[in-house]
Amino acid sequence: MTTEPLALSTALDSFDALWSPRIVTRVNDYDVRVAKVAGEHVWHVHENTDEFFQVLDGELLIALREDGAERTVALARGSVFVVPRGTWHKPSSERGASILLFEPTGTLSVGDQHEEVPDQVDVTVGHAL
Repeated sequence: MTTEPLALSTALDSFDALWSPRIVTRVNDYDVRVAKVAGEHVWHVHENTDEFFQVLDGELLIALREDGAERTVALARGSVFVVPRGTWHKPSSERGASILLFEPTGTLSVGDQHEEVPDQVDVTVGHAL
């Protein structure tokens, strides 16, 4: 963890792995993470925490299962969205995106429950930058 200012673009330039968040800093008991995404993630749920998304570049789609139905929210560059705790969701990006995530330290990128995780998806609590 650095005690100096850090440009998010510099953090994002430091890695290429998809769906593999990097921890850029911590606020109290929360990680501030950045990730590069493309294609589909997995359906998953965080039972005990909300999940904050901000799109830094590109577009992110988040499919949600709510009240027995599915809907998809589209997040353009600069948009923010919070997936409420206990909501099954599946992020994806057709053309790729860079995102910022805000979640409790130790939160798995595939939630507490999830579909089978493909080899290309990094199951992580965030990698140090």
